[in-house]
Amino acid sequence: MRRSSALPAPASREPGVPRRDLETLRNLIPYLWAYRGRVLIALSCLVLAKASNVAVPLIFKQIIDALTPAAAVGRDLLQSAPLLVPLGLLGAYGALRFSTSMLTELREIVFSRVTQQAVRRISLQVFRHLHGLSLRFHLERQTGGLTRDIERGTRAIGSLISYTLYSILPTLVEISLVLGILATRYEASFALITFVTLALYISFTVTVTNWRTRIRREANELDSAANTRAIDSLLNYETVKYFNNEDFEARRYDEQLQRWQRAQERSQVSLSWLNIGQAAIIATGVTLMMWRAALGVAEGRMTLGDIVLVNAFMIQLYIPLNFLGVIYRELRQSLTDIERMFSLLDTHREVADAQDARILATGPCEVRFQQVSFGYEPARQILYDVDFTIPAGGRVAVVGHSGSGKSTLARLLFRFYDIAPGNGRILINGMDIRELSQDSVRASIGIVPQDTVLFNDSIHYNIQYGRVDAGAEEVEAASRAAQLHDFVQSLPEGYATRVGERGLKLSGGEKQRVAIARALLKNPPIMIFDEATSALDSKTEQAIQNQLEQVARGHTTLIIAHRLSTIMDADLILVMESGRIVERGRHAELLAQDGLYAQMWALQAQEAESLA
Repeated sequence: MRRSSALPAPASREPGVPRRDLETLRNLIPYLWAYRGRVLIALSCLVLAKASNVAVPLIFKQIIDALTPAAAVGRDLLQSAPLLVPLGLLGAYGALRFSTSMLTELREIVFSRVTQQAVRRISLQVFRHLHGLSLRFHLERQTGGLTRDIERGTRAIGSLISYTLYSILPTLVEISLVLGILATRYEASFALITFVTLALYISFTVTVTNWRTRIRREANELDSAANTRAIDSLLNYETVKYFNNEDFEARRYDEQLQRWQRAQERSQVSLSWLNIGQAAIIATGVTLMMWRAALGVAEGRMTLGDIVLVNAFMIQLYIPLNFLGVIYRELRQSLTDIERMFSLLDTHREVADAQDARILATGPCEVRFQQVSFGYEPARQILYDVDFTIPAGGRVAVVGHSGSGKSTLARLLFRFYDIAPGNGRILINGMDIRELSQDSVRASIGIVPQDTVLFNDSIHYNIQYGRVDAGAEEVEAASRAAQLHDFVQSLPEGYATRVGERGLKLSGGEKQRVAIARALLKNPPIMIFDEATSALDSKTEQAIQNQLEQVARGHTTLIIAHRLSTIMDADLILVMESGRIVERGRHAELLAQDGLYAQMWALQAQEAESLA
């Protein structure tokens, strides 16, 4: 599937290689730069706000100096000192205070849309990419850990942008302005002490935080593992109950939580030592600055306004700098979380459209499996030289014992997996499906799977999912065709009834009838019935079987069946064993061959008699 040109493609890298922070930022910047106008306005507001903030102590110094009489000045001058304070300074002081807050809020107003749009676009791209990955990825990946990675990653994007624009950049701008003022207005020792203190503080913070990141990453891994274990257990709630294993599941979950607890404790202890070191560096720097300022006042080289100015600068610098350590730790954590989410974008798409992929035209379809060999793993081959054709409008049934490879045929036709070069082809209307777009192929196929999984939504929603633009009348018609309407009408909420997680509020037969209705509503040219009536009772099975036969008319139909009585009228029956087609023909012909099909037929007839 081609990526939208509006979204920057993630940088490719080898799996397992840690994503460097600069690489993570480089992938994030294009999402922000798409709104460069707002970004530049926000940065301008940031610089102006910090310039106003730094100017406040300068004005305050002028006010203090104007209110402070010289030692030799008499009482009359002292009494009249307030009158000598320029009213303009007071007005400027208030205006600067207000402009600092106003520009800060304006910056947030301008930039809020940028942050939320970036989060939205990245979340959507990850979501689309996950849907574009092969079935193999989703079968091997645990959903709990995956959802936690995405949740933390999207939250971390907002945190990273917020910390950078609202904390780090303003602090750096303010540090630059303060160092410039101290260097030009006072002796070099003031700027030197400030610079050395900041350098020591930042170096210490970065060094220790980088060490702590490994501990935090381990804690995150254990958190995801614990969450995965909990969700996996809850999703299999019925199985846990069947085997009375609540205590066993609790112990497994607690084992993971204990490991997470120990990692969190190590993280907290290391954080406390980091805070102690930061406090010592800041206290030393402030003490040296105030000592130099006090000497300057005592020697007459500085005024009281100067010492107030220096103190104000220290407060303005070191209070946010104290939080800068916390922010840097959060930034590192945010980068780690974003790295995990971006690593999902780096996951190779096993099944991808060709650059020149064609669109499968609508209309009747002929399906051909041409010498197809396939295995999910190199050491586990499933199909061997499978070759057959389903003519347009024809019905082909595939039967065989469990594990013979029947359902694999449907998965390959849907392109959940691709056949390796040289191992045969699957053709639709003479075109290799690997040369067609996945969307157009799947739009032409409808399926009633053996194991039906429904969304935790209403019955109407689950049926309408077959064709999301279908109206209520069409949904009801499909429901009637699937022999589901009367059951739905008997429910208090009718079609608005929610089916529960994975449809567990419905019986197996009810779920399968929803799946049949969904496929009927889609009404594609190719239909696949994968054990479509396996969960139904005999009476309902016969009613639905008659309906399926009517639906199959005019459609190219692949029927994967276990009950041979349901495929007696198929145009062609394929008998599979160990991944190979061992017999083929119509029902009567296969019985006459007295082979595997005849044995299966006789066995099922005996089972039916014993149940009767």
